[in-house]
Amino acid sequence: MNIKITGSGSYIPEIKVKNTDFENHVFLNDDGTPFAYSNEVVISKFKSITGIEERRYAEPHLTSSDMAFFAAEKAIKNANIDPETLDYIIFAHNFGDVKPNAIQSDTVPSLATRVKFKLRIKNPKCVAYDVLFGCPGWIEGVLQANAFIKSGMAKRCLVIGAETLSRVVDAHDRDSMIYSDGAGASILEACEDGDGLLAYESATFAYDEANYLYFGNSFNKDLDPDVRYIKMHGRKIYEFALSQVPLAMKSCLDKSGITIDNIKKVLIHQANEKMDEAIVNRFYKLYDREMPDRIMPMSITLLGNSSVATIPTLFDLLVSNQIENQELHQGDVIIFASVGAGMNVNAFVYRY
Repeated sequence: MNIKITGSGSYIPEIKVKNTDFENHVFLNDDGTPFAYSNEVVISKFKSITGIEERRYAEPHLTSSDMAFFAAEKAIKNANIDPETLDYIIFAHNFGDVKPNAIQSDTVPSLATRVKFKLRIKNPKCVAYDVLFGCPGWIEGVLQANAFIKSGMAKRCLVIGAETLSRVVDAHDRDSMIYSDGAGASILEACEDGDGLLAYESATFAYDEANYLYFGNSFNKDLDPDVRYIKMHGRKIYEFALSQVPLAMKSCLDKSGITIDNIKKVLIHQANEKMDEAIVNRFYKLYDREMPDRIMPMSITLLGNSSVATIPTLFDLLVSNQIENQELHQGDVIIFASVGAGMNVNAFVYRY
């Protein structure tokens, strides 16, 4: 028995923020000193490295759980199921519900419980809980759904990834331009036809790498030192990702029994276009292959990095034929892979 995605949905916020909207930002070094070059140069370098041209921010009246609810509704409709038949709602996020200009995260009750409430599910045996696993949280939620279903604890799960990163960034840190908001959701059910999830890999590297992503002070030393923002050691993350993600993907693929030449798509966390391309290139090099054309659908150019939401949103856009020059066919084999705070790495091989 395998599990498969029987429904998908996403919510892409309406507010578009272009790179040019950062031209008047006051970007600072981590010691609070100003850059020696203009914002035009900052933006140009940023675009060449990340591939991001614009990103989406949540409307002021919406939170992560609101967007998750919208995505979940679409996934439930797409799967044509009764939400009362859900056994688990697994909600991957990292920062809870953060309102605009707030300095506190709201996680009580859990965001999964909030989605269950908004879906008006009466069944108390539909268990709702949150997962904090960095950007790979949605994949980890899928792996947990896999365990529940294969063990007989569940027949049907809803797995969500949603985030409002725009509300936890330091406006004086140029890394803030990477982050965006959004939500993606998927229905997972058992299948007996040989399709679905074939193999997986998951790991946490914490001995030296735990604090590559962290919460820290603003680069503006005049701001309240007790208010923290998402921060990262970009070079260390880049090197870690290039080292560990291809190996996780290879281990996963080898366990699946699928050959590298039969992979049709690689759906990788939309973190940074240059990094993602380097990861997939290195993965193919492990098999002495060149990365094929159109193997890696991307959404980061227009949607930015929405953390846990990037992969389920990308999958939803792909299956609904909303990514130019990209399509899926029944029987296609896909690798899903992610890396993020923890530092966590995971992947799974999936036959569509």
